[in-house]
Amino acid sequence: MPDIPVGAQIFDLAFHPNRPLVFTGLLTGHVKAFGYDEQGNHEHKFSLRPSKKSCRTLASSEDGAQLWAAGKAKAIHVIDVGTGEVVETRAGAHDAPINRMKRLLPNLIASGDDDGVIKLWDPRKQDAVRKYTHHFDFISDFMWLDDKKQLVATSGDGTLSVMDVRSKKMEPVAQSEDQEDELLSILPIKGGQKVVVGTQLGILSIFNRKSGWGDCVDRIPGHPQSIDALCAIPSHYPNAHSTILTGSSDGLLRAVQLLPTKLLGVVADHGEFPIERIAVDMNGEGRWVGSAGHEEVLKLTDLKEVFEDEDEDEDEDSHENEESGEEDVAAGDGEDEDEEGGSASKPVTSGPTGDEEEDKDEDEGDREAEQPSSDEAAEEPRKRKRKKEKDPLNATKRRKGKNELEAEPAFFADL
Repeated sequence: MPDIPVGAQIFDLAFHPNRPLVFTGLLTGHVKAFGYDEQGNHEHKFSLRPSKKSCRTLASSEDGAQLWAAGKAKAIHVIDVGTGEVVETRAGAHDAPINRMKRLLPNLIASGDDDGVIKLWDPRKQDAVRKYTHHFDFISDFMWLDDKKQLVATSGDGTLSVMDVRSKKMEPVAQSEDQEDELLSILPIKGGQKVVVGTQLGILSIFNRKSGWGDCVDRIPGHPQSIDALCAIPSHYPNAHSTILTGSSDGLLRAVQLLPTKLLGVVADHGEFPIERIAVDMNGEGRWVGSAGHEEVLKLTDLKEVFEDEDEDEDEDSHENEESGEEDVAAGDGEDEDEEGGSASKPVTSGPTGDEEEDKDEDEGDREAEQPSSDEAAEEPRKRKRKKEKDPLNATKRRKGKNELEAEPAFFADL
């Protein structure tokens, strides 16, 4: 899809949960919405400016009817998507510029500011229902654990914290040790059992929920610069539980497989502009991934072209391997048939024919007089020696052919 020009630097983007509609929050304070289709065409839907200061973060309601916008003005604005107008404003929602928001439940939204303060909001109420102040630097990202009803936040102070939204305590249930690096993004993997965190130094830190939140259990280097954004791929793709999209300050949107670690490829290139936000449409199950950097355009990349091409290549390779394996098996079967045919014919041809019966006795006598060859002696020295000590003439009775004759040993005594 061609880039969508928006006219200013994009701070955040959000997709409608079930419609081909994307929202952008701009440096100028504008919120712009664009529609798109599968052919790559786009159209401008609406544009409004709730504040003259920058719009840093966006969050959509569960049904997509409302859009929450916040930023440097410290206020939270509620926008009606149908009309493109502001229907509600919470002025002074935070004491510092708001940096991140996320919808947790149908009636619960989290917001974090530059001072590390986290607040929980009920859209039906004017004031915040929870407030957490345990971080002392900006809140960079949120992650929601639906099974435990817990909110995980990453901060520029080098720690992440876990808050139980059901508890009335204004303190986290867990907080990690100082990771000595700014934590910029967070995403669950492996069905939510593990968590990956992007850092300022370009390292992916892996946390295991079973091992606790105290410290990471693995660190994966590889990104040359900071990892500002993380996003999951749609669940219908292979290895979706361990494959993520990473947005880095070097301007590359990468597809990375974790545990085992493998760089699958570059999804989009923003050139020299750092990538600040990435998201997948249709509530994370669509075909388009949107990425925004410091340039004044929104990139929409078709995930089908990225992952389905890889799947086709893998299928072709596996098909070729199967064909070569079948050929090898066929060749092996042919050899086995030849060997079986040869072995089956031995008892028939081993014995003397009717014309050779007269010479058989002399041949057997000569074989008894000859010493065993060096090869036979090397292969079965003990077996030959034992039989020769007992009765050397018994060697002629090891194998009886079709037309062989049995003779008494005394017949050869005078030869």
